[in-house]
Amino acid sequence: MIRLNNLSKTFLKDRNKIEVLRGLNLEITRGESLAMLGVSGAGKSTLIHILGTLDHPTGGYLHINGLNVFEWDEKKMARFRNSTIGFIFQFNNLLPEFDALENAMMPALISGMSTRQAASKSLKLLEEVGLKDRLKHKPGELSGGEQQRVAIARALVMEPEILLADEPTGNL
Repeated sequence: MIRLNNLSKTFLKDRNKIEVLRGLNLEITRGESLAMLGVSGAGKSTLIHILGTLDHPTGGYLHINGLNVFEWDEKKMARFRNSTIGFIFQFNNLLPEFDALENAMMPALISGMSTRQAASKSLKLLEEVGLKDRLKHKPGELSGGEQQRVAIARALVMEPEILLADEPTGNL
């Protein structure tokens, strides 16, 4: 399902090259779970962003379902990301002007799903994470743990094949 071949990522900072990932080879099969451990700055979040097509490697290849996703244009990659990959970010990235239900619905609405269906799926997920009574609350009115549970519901609303989580329980 996911295969990395000789993947590398280098950042430039003050004319210095910082090699964060070097020659990474990895295969993750369908249904497999993987946890990454490492010190701060080791490249865990960078790798998650590359796996999720939010960032590009400087070398090597990422194949998802046998496809080299970095050959695609940004529009095709965005559609793929929305339909195939769910993200639970280290910082929940909720939109402050929308309530919990609307935030959870966002990927479904972006995909073109009807508002009714998106609301139904999101409501079910928010109930499953214990937020039935907080649907109309905006992020600023929710605790850190409640915000993270909204982010979990948002990550699952499209029933993604791939779920990427970057320190998902930090606020729970």
